[in-house]
Amino acid sequence: MPLLELKNVTKSFASKTARPFVVLEHITMAVDKKDFVCIVGPSGCGKSTLLRIICGLIPPTDGQVLYKGAEVKGVCDEMAMVFQSFALFPWLTVLDNVEIGLYSKKMSQEEKKRKALKMIETIGLKGFEEAYPRELSGGMKQRVGLARALVSEPTVLLMDEPFSSLDPLTATHLREELVDFWLNPNLAPDTVIMVTHSVEEAVYLANRVIVLSHRPGTIIKEVPVDLPRPRDPRSDKLYTLVDQITSLIA
Repeated sequence: MPLLELKNVTKSFASKTARPFVVLEHITMAVDKKDFVCIVGPSGCGKSTLLRIICGLIPPTDGQVLYKGAEVKGVCDEMAMVFQSFALFPWLTVLDNVEIGLYSKKMSQEEKKRKALKMIETIGLKGFEEAYPRELSGGMKQRVGLARALVSEPTVLLMDEPFSSLDPLTATHLREELVDFWLNPNLAPDTVIMVTHSVEEAVYLANRVIVLSHRPGTIIKEVPVDLPRPRDPRSDKLYTLVDQITSLIA
């Protein structure tokens, strides 16, 4: 049984016309434990909407999302999301922002603080516990967002273009650290599903790349990425796959 399964998922929204605005249509896919899946496609094809449906932030109009065989109804507490816009609370410190990731967990405040401090150290932000978001660089803000997601030890980490607003060097470092987290059996997450506009980033990171069509988004193809790790971002094999996937989107 797959860890996560989408069965014929469709999402539409009401519009000013008689016909609904269809964003996603007939999405069927399966994700296994220890999978790293990237989702690519044209702007506006429903990639971000798909992530929100997977974790239960919004319901599908039709179809089902199954997690460990049970239908997802409401927010799944074994999944966590990292957003493109950082989505930090500006009036809270780094420590407080990370502790938000444990808000729904049944544990003492002391235990929440201990876990948050440990994750802050793991993510490379030790010494910035009392800093506010306005005092941090873009890369540090995204580290806080990643720490907030990982502190709850999710089985599935969902990422919505997490590196697109960062400078290239910072984005490269964070990609490598993300892979290290995913490959480490002692750390969460087991599975990563990431939306990206960058086909190069998708091929560099993923085991599989799912290509969506223009709106309404449907799955055109799933492309396996069998390149060994660590991957050379300049390799000919990597760029052969990049060209193949890019031609599907164009």
